[in-house]
Amino acid sequence: MLAEISPKLVMELRQRTGVGMMDCKKALAEANGDLDLAIESLRKRGAAKAASKADRAASEGLVEAYIHPGGRVGVLLEINCETDFVARTDDFKNLIKGIAMHIAAMGPIAVRREEISADLVASERAIYIEQVRAEGKPEAIVEKIVDGKINKWYSEVVLLDQPYVKDDKKTVGGLIQEAVARMGENIQVRRFAKYRLGQD
Repeated sequence: MLAEISPKLVMELRQRTGVGMMDCKKALAEANGDLDLAIESLRKRGAAKAASKADRAASEGLVEAYIHPGGRVGVLLEINCETDFVARTDDFKNLIKGIAMHIAAMGPIAVRREEISADLVASERAIYIEQVRAEGKPEAIVEKIVDGKINKWYSEVVLLDQPYVKDDKKTVGGLIQEAVARMGENIQVRRFAKYRLGQD
């Protein structure tokens, strides 16, 4: 027999997960009113859904302006989601604030790998090839070592590949996937600009 699910419990689950009311009610019913079990169930379901949401239009969202204390570094960041409702939630606002602070601290040069010019990647690759050859590595493994170095470079300069400044066990891309699973919408970092006093 299913436990009686109170509206207060449904509301609490909604606030903690950002998932829709009907899904919250269903998860609580399946978990016989156990809040922690319902949260775990929604997280598992959400992670699976996140991949399927990636191609849905994300035309709502927010632009966040972050000025680092001291006023010498500023960031403008646009993150999109599917609905104005999600854009207005504290969860979404905290996400965009956290990522704007991350950009100020870590200084990525692009949102995703594809946005970095082929010329810059080729230039980095040429430098690494020279370094690896200078170390006397066998020619057969030079390309493999260089590929590893390029991937490490991406994790330093590409926003979605960077370890998140507030929790370096996850990347910024991973943080966004968690938010997609939690909020039930496609969420995309669209663009950012970082300003440093006296620099172009």
